[in-house]
Amino acid sequence: MKISMDANQNYYALYVKSRHEFVTQSELVRKGTNTFLPSVKILRQWKDRNKFVDFPLFPGYLFVYINAKPEEYLNVLRTKGAVRLISTEIDGPTPVPTEEINSLKLIIASEQNFDIYPHLKEGTIVRIKRGPLKGAVGIIRNKADQYVFRS
Repeated sequence: MKISMDANQNYYALYVKSRHEFVTQSELVRKGTNTFLPSVKILRQWKDRNKFVDFPLFPGYLFVYINAKPEEYLNVLRTKGAVRLISTEIDGPTPVPTEEINSLKLIIASEQNFDIYPHLKEGTIVRIKRGPLKGAVGIIRNKADQYVFRS
């Protein structure tokens, strides 16, 4: 999707309901909002076939390109699946630097296979940092998933 760059517009990270990234993106596009949802293709296996399936690169998040105005924020937040715009400050959503979005777009355009965690190898001992298994220790046995960027 072509986006006209406007000095008053910024990218913002939008947190969405679990597994609603593509649904929310479709609704926002229908409303005329520019979005960016970096996704990967992951090979999934069923009993009868193997298929590459699209998954968001950042599960639970997508990026919206909007003006920094309360009415624009509300328009986004009134979309099916939208939960909140990410903020590091108290006074409103925090813009994502355009350079970071552009870097993501370049990586995606390369269509190269990649590894989200290249430093983790089979046989590596790992400790879980967050979530219900926080503190658990284990050994990586298999890293078979292959990822392919897709815009």
